Order: sequence, then structure tokens, then C-alpha cells
Amino acid sequence: MSNPHDTGMTVRRQVLGDAHVDRAEAGTTDLDRPFQDLITASAWGTVWASDAISRRERSMLTLALLAATGNFDEIPMHIRATARTGASRRDVAEVFQHVAIYAGVPCANHALKLAKQTYAEMDAQDTRTKGQP
Repeated sequence: MSNPHDTGMTVRRQVLGDAHVDRAEAGTTDLDRPFQDLITASAWGTVWASDAISRRERSMLTLALLAATGNFDEIPMHIRATARTGASRRDVAEVFQHVAIYAGVPCANHALKLAKQTYAEMDAQDTRTKGQP
């Protein structure tokens, strides 16, 4: 049986991508290492590692909860993760419709603004990448 930290690191890389995790790891200091270990083992190694629901569904739930609780800083990261979790742009739009009804229009409006910005950045990156030899 693998330990939650190792499992978490694997899942974190699968969902967020190696580049993101490598940047986060490079920026880790003695001050935040215990926190990084905690979220890697608990959020990624336990919750995200569970196969009780799909990663697509988990991604959608995460975006809804982030928007509903006003934790907007992580929305762009989780929008980028949808490319790996299978949540479509339509799924994300539906998520934020739900947020508007159950948590408030301002939360959903701000989350949609962040999603639009992030998707535009992703599209621009895809265009640059496709244009390279």
C-alpha cells in the first residue's frame, strides 16, 4: 500500500501538470513545507485520489466550492486543470450558473471573469505551441 503523500504527488501531477507542481515545489521553503506536505497527502492523496467520483465531477465540485466561498485565487489553477480532468468549458459555465443561484451572482460573475481570462491564456498558449516547429 502506498503512502498518501506519494499517491498525492502522483495525483497532483496528473491533475495540475508537472510544470505547475515543479514550480510549487521549487518555491517551497521550510516555512510552508509542512503545509505543502499536508495538502499533498490530504487533498491530493486522499480526496482527489478517491475513485468514488470522477475527476471531471471532482473538478466541477472544486470550482463551485472555490467560487461559492470566495476563494478566487485558486480558480485559474483549477480551470487549467480541466484540460486534464475532462471538465469542458460548458461544464464550467454550468458550474458557475449553479453558483449564481445557490451562492450569489457576484461570486459566479467573478469566477466567470477568471475563467474567461484563464481560457484566453490557455488558447493563446495553444496557438503559440502549435505554431512552433
